[in-house]
Amino acid sequence: MRSLMVFLMLAVTWVVLSGFFTKLLLGFGLASCILVTLLARRMDHYDGDDIHYKLGLRPLTYLPYLMSEIVKSNLHIARVVLARRMPIHQQLVRVRASQESEIAQVVYGNSITLTPGTTTLDIRDGVLLVHALTKDAADGLLSGEMDRRCAALEGPPSMSNSSSSSDSKEGV
Repeated sequence: MRSLMVFLMLAVTWVVLSGFFTKLLLGFGLASCILVTLLARRMDHYDGDDIHYKLGLRPLTYLPYLMSEIVKSNLHIARVVLARRMPIHQQLVRVRASQESEIAQVVYGNSITLTPGTTTLDIRDGVLLVHALTKDAADGLLSGEMDRRCAALEGPPSMSNSSSSSDSKEGV
């Protein structure tokens, strides 16, 4: 039953995102959905737990923020690249993630990487190692705003995690 649900979710998602209804493409979509379902089943992704969507509507408040950060970072990096002196001050920054789950930390790391001028290099024990192209990019990261917004995706914070959002900064 679980494999059927996974297959149906994949198929509906494929049809909605594809928008093509020719026999050939529908056949490819069907084949890829079957293949992914079989691979997921073989990889034992079905551990018997029910699949629940627990985020609610919180991503709808995070996505506009993330998009605005991507646009602002694009404009900032464009100014840096087009400047005569190219004020690039590369540095590695260590940032403590206040998210409790690993998946939320991955979302935080991916959000950092999506914003131009910063790239998450490593995540270990709740600490992200990030390459920042400019001092402004590093300072924006150390402000902790994105960390707080990603942590809000998980819901109210528990009492066990009360660490600060920034840990230390290292120059390259």
